[in-house]
Amino acid sequence: MKLFRFFFVGFLFGVVLTKAEAISWYRIYEMFMFHSFHMYGIIGVAIATGVIGIKIIKKREIKDYKGLPIEILDKQKSFSRYILGGFMFGLGWALVGACPGPIFILLGTGMASVFVILIGALLGTFVYGLLKDKLPH
Repeated sequence: MKLFRFFFVGFLFGVVLTKAEAISWYRIYEMFMFHSFHMYGIIGVAIATGVIGIKIIKKREIKDYKGLPIEILDKQKSFSRYILGGFMFGLGWALVGACPGPIFILLGTGMASVFVILIGALLGTFVYGLLKDKLPH
């Protein structure tokens, strides 16, 4: 029952993304064709929320749900890993029309064909785990 709040927040996040049309293939297409600001606005709000949230966590030394301190490590300074990773993420997003969060939301709305995308995302994650030590980080 203690983890119910996480389920509730995830459910609420799904409802908000659905109502904001962030899971719409057409909206994602518009974004990648630079025809609409809609998705860039959503992404901008998400970035601002994340930055403010991390600042609050660090300043107030907020603890996790188990009572342990939240540790946010600094990212490694590396240009190529972020460019290559961002390119691959963006390419996958553009090809299938969904990033990881909306995959689950689309499944929840009854779009069974998105299950193929989920399998591809899980397979890609698995392959990365196998090749992680051989890739330039």
